[in-house]
Amino acid sequence: MNALETFFLAEFMGTATWLWLSFLVLVFSLLAFDLGVLHRDNKPIGVKESLMLSAGYITAGLLFSIWVWYQKGGDSSLDYLTGFLIEKSLSIDNVFVMALIFSFLGIPREYQHKVLFWGILGVIVLRALMIGLGAVLIHRFEWILYVFGVFLVVTGIRMLFAKVDDHPDLANNFLVRFLRTHLRVTDQLHGQRFFVRQPDRHGKTVLWATPLLLALILIECADVVFAVDSVPAIFAITQDPFIIYTSNIFAILGLRALYFALAALIHRFAYLKYALALVLVFIGSKIFLVGFIGKIPAAISLGVTLGLLAGGVLLSLWKTRTEAATPAQAHDEK
Repeated sequence: MNALETFFLAEFMGTATWLWLSFLVLVFSLLAFDLGVLHRDNKPIGVKESLMLSAGYITAGLLFSIWVWYQKGGDSSLDYLTGFLIEKSLSIDNVFVMALIFSFLGIPREYQHKVLFWGILGVIVLRALMIGLGAVLIHRFEWILYVFGVFLVVTGIRMLFAKVDDHPDLANNFLVRFLRTHLRVTDQLHGQRFFVRQPDRHGKTVLWATPLLLALILIECADVVFAVDSVPAIFAITQDPFIIYTSNIFAILGLRALYFALAALIHRFAYLKYALALVLVFIGSKIFLVGFIGKIPAAISLGVTLGLLAGGVLLSLWKTRTEAATPAQAHDEK
């Protein structure tokens, strides 16, 4: 066996290096095809195209679960699907935040896809760091898993009773004020550029950030905040970093594509947060139930998660069936 074969077959965080590399090649190939072929121009993405693109990403994610089944076994594949469902569902709230950021900064629809595309590259790195840190902590301190469990249960209960702020004040948000204070940000967009060179107030030509870069930074920070819930949730299902990372990334890939449809339909998912809260309580409770009834089978975890989320979606659609779309939403759906 030569050095190259040894490298590819060597394990990295419990999984062969060639599996990690195959996953990364697949993800970057999908992203390159998305931006370099499907969206070379600046045309706004409509709801129909968004749904088709998202369906493609979801199909790729589901097909990957079959590959996981073949490479790592049935339980690993079911854990992957459970993590995929939880991550995608928890990230739906992120859609509202992204829409709010784009609206606040006046980012037109034809430029939003570029921000979301480059945003996913940041997510790939940030999630890797967070999941790697979590894996190391659990390996060294097993009791951290119980901390995750308590955190998930408490977060779920808080979600059940929390009031939703439909109009958060971004203008007075600490991060927004910090960025505007410490960065030179232009008042207007400059096409799809994140940076431009133009004179400052002293007449010296310097580098300025555009509102497009500000939107990218805010969306990346929002994703980190949402990851605080989703990463412990998947660690409560499995401690396999490969399953955790791949399920997270595939779910986020699809969500970014689905954004343009969900942004127009987000009001129809009013009751999904209650289903998500119950999922978090269930996943967090699993950690403590192991000592009494043993490990809950992966199939049951997936079934309960799927049942709760499907129930939340169906209840939301039923309760909001008579609500009409706003003029802006109706325009977006065209």
